[in-house]
Amino acid sequence: MSAASSSPLIWALDVEEFEMRRPLQISTHTFHTMRALVVTVERDGRIGRGEAQGVFYNGETAESMLSQAARLIERHGANLTRESLQSLLGPGGARNAIDCALWDLEAREFGGIWSMLGMSPHTVTTCNTVSLAADLDIAAKEAASMADFPLLKIKLSADRPVKRIEAIRKAAPDCRLIVDANTGWSFDQLCDWAPELQDLGVEMIEQPLARGADHALADYVSPVPLAADESLIDRTDLPAVSLRYAIANIKLDKAGGLTEALALAAEARDAGLDLMVGNFCGTSLAMAPSFIIAQMCRYCDLDGPLALVTDRANAMSFDGGRTPVFKPELWGG
Repeated sequence: MSAASSSPLIWALDVEEFEMRRPLQISTHTFHTMRALVVTVERDGRIGRGEAQGVFYNGETAESMLSQAARLIERHGANLTRESLQSLLGPGGARNAIDCALWDLEAREFGGIWSMLGMSPHTVTTCNTVSLAADLDIAAKEAASMADFPLLKIKLSADRPVKRIEAIRKAAPDCRLIVDANTGWSFDQLCDWAPELQDLGVEMIEQPLARGADHALADYVSPVPLAADESLIDRTDLPAVSLRYAIANIKLDKAGGLTEALALAAEARDAGLDLMVGNFCGTSLAMAPSFIIAQMCRYCDLDGPLALVTDRANAMSFDGGRTPVFKPELWGG
């Protein structure tokens, strides 16, 4: 890191809104726009940025994150470090945006994020998400429009999930499929539907049961590997998750930034879990630090920018699901 790193930090906080191409429906919510907290930090002419959408099911909004971040910056902003941030603010979107802004700044002072981390990055394959349309034909048409993606992630509820996958399988026969129930099933429904989904070639079921209601999974042998999303916030959840799930879905907004996400990824692998990286929508500025976690993952869900009408300058590329290394001008340069 450069000798100039002892200079005080200068912060700016903003809320930005992005229009979505179409409403994104999951089992518990429908999203029409994406609102983000954007944090900018400056030191000696170098600028770092971070973006967060927040964890909606924990009650986070752009405004609540802004308020949380503003209070922290007012008290500790001049000399804040990534290390001190971890104890000053709990997991969530506000810490994520601040943490990623600090990473970006330090990477620019250091000479680039990949040198800083000692990593040689590679292109990853991301899924594209099929929304939970009420009409099965609409879901099938949406899947067909994404057929150039090798991997589709299908949002499911308790409403005809097997029929929905049958329709999508016919519409996109060459695509690999993973599904996300977003806590919308009961344990009995999981037991009924998992074998049928396996027969349809589904590779993974994400968060079938609600957080706190998934104790039965410890004694359940699923025919389709299960991934923890809402049940996995940060490392404190790993002891329970490792007994109930095969895959850990890491999201920077949940974990509270790249710092915790890197530690979580390492400990999850040590616990024998496969990794997935996910998102709460977001622009390429939010996906870039998640791309670092994607380097270690079996499944990558970085398609947030594809749901938006506009993206950042120097945006990431999503060519048929193939996502090469982001430009340093975007983040981490």
